[in-house]
Amino acid sequence: MTPLAIIGGTGLTQLSELSIIKRHKINTPYGSPSADFIVGELNEIQVVFLARHGNPHKLPPHKINYRANLWGLKQLGVEQIIAVAAVGGISSSMVPSQIAIPDQIIDYTYGRLHSFFEDSEYPVTHIDFTYPYSQNLRSQLILAAAKINLPITPFGTYGCTQGPRLETAAEIIRMEKDGCDLVGMTGMPEASLAKELKIDYAALSVVANWAAGKAEGEITMADIEHNLEAGMANVTHLLKTFISLHKTSGN
Repeated sequence: MTPLAIIGGTGLTQLSELSIIKRHKINTPYGSPSADFIVGELNEIQVVFLARHGNPHKLPPHKINYRANLWGLKQLGVEQIIAVAAVGGISSSMVPSQIAIPDQIIDYTYGRLHSFFEDSEYPVTHIDFTYPYSQNLRSQLILAAAKINLPITPFGTYGCTQGPRLETAAEIIRMEKDGCDLVGMTGMPEASLAKELKIDYAALSVVANWAAGKAEGEITMADIEHNLEAGMANVTHLLKTFISLHKTSGN
C-alpha cells in the first residue's frame, strides 16, 4: 500500500483508533513541525498521523509551520495525505456536521510561507495548481463514503482565510459571490506545498457551523463542538472504510 498520512485539524488532534507503533521527532530545514509524527496501524494498515495544530491544540492557523509539516511527511516516505479540517458552511448544502470533499480552493491568506522554492538557491518553480486536490484520492474517498451509505458532499470550493478570528458577514457575502462553498483557515498553503512535493492530497472538510451571517445569532463554541463531535465520528468511520478498500485494491 502507498504510504498514507492523515493530518488532523480542530476536533481531531489524536486518532484514538490508531494503534501506535512509534513516534518521530523530525528536525527540518524549515524549523519544527506542529507535533511528533505518529506512526501506527489503522485497520492493519500503517499510517502516519500529524496533529496540525499540535497536541494539545495550541497553534493558530497563521502560526502553523506548514513547510516543516509537509517536509517531515515527505521524509517519512508519505505519498498520500488526507487532510481533515473543521470549516464553516456557506452554501445551503453545507449544513453543520456535513462532510465535504472539496475539489477547488481560493486562497485569501497573506504573510504565510507558501513555497519551498522561495530562496535564491532554487530555480524559479511554477507548479500547475489547476486542480489543487488529487482526483484519484478524492474518488477513493467518495467511493468509501458510498460503501457505508454516508451522505457527503463530493465537491465544493474551499475559501481559505487568514484567521484566527472568524469572518464578518460581509466577508462571507464576498466569498459566496466568489464561488466559495466552505470557509476554513488551514487549507493553504498546505495543499500547494503537497503539490510541490508531489504528494497526492485530498481534504475531508467537516462543517462545524454556518458561516457568519448564514444563521441567526452568534457563532458559539458550544455549537461548534457539538457539530464537530458528530462530524468527526463519521470521519473516523470513513477513514477506516477508505483504508479497508485501499488495502483490498492494493494501492
